[in-house]
Amino acid sequence: MPKYMDVHHGMNGITADQLREAHEADLAIEGEENVHFEGAWADPDAGIVYCLSDAPSPDAVQRIHERTGHRADEVHPVPLSV
Repeated sequence: MPKYMDVHHGMNGITADQLREAHEADLAIEGEENVHFEGAWADPDAGIVYCLSDAPSPDAVQRIHERTGHRADEVHPVPLSV
């Protein structure tokens, strides 16, 4: 299954608890779109959150994020990794 990195901007000051809650909300419904979120990372000072997932499409990733209230600003394919 393809891998995607999505990016959320404007998340200035996000806390570890808020990041965990958002990630857990995604995990709770990810199966409905055949998505699996591997993890989430944040830079609270820059206001950026990154999520890595396996998914059938970028639209499937976006649908999960939209349903949990934190639409991604960008969704990028990750065709190579080491």
